[in-house]
Amino acid sequence: MSTENEATGSATDDTQEVTASAPDRSTGDTTGELQRASGEAATSTDKRAARKVREGVVVSSGMDKTAVVAVIERVRHPKYNKFVLQTKKLYAHDETNDVSVGDRVRVMETRPLSKNKRWRITDVLERAK
Repeated sequence: MSTENEATGSATDDTQEVTASAPDRSTGDTTGELQRASGEAATSTDKRAARKVREGVVVSSGMDKTAVVAVIERVRHPKYNKFVLQTKKLYAHDETNDVSVGDRVRVMETRPLSKNKRWRITDVLERAK
């Protein structure tokens, strides 16, 4: 009987050990540990950064599903402190091919769609006359 008690006692001891050690492992929140390891706080309102939005005039629409939009920006000259107009050409995705040269459009930053295309047309503000 002593062997049965030892076997039975060791089985209950193992069960108690497993039960006792299980809460120690489960006390840490795994999602919290992952977020703390990556340096981010655990909040439910985390959103990605706001995307850049620009307004400009379509200067070319000859490509398929792509328009070239000229955006004019006023920047201060570093040496002379005078405002200078800078024109940047942005390649924008136009899914429906509905814009034409001269249209005023709003473009929004997006993931790279091709070698040069990083913007997409969101609104047509004014049609060319």
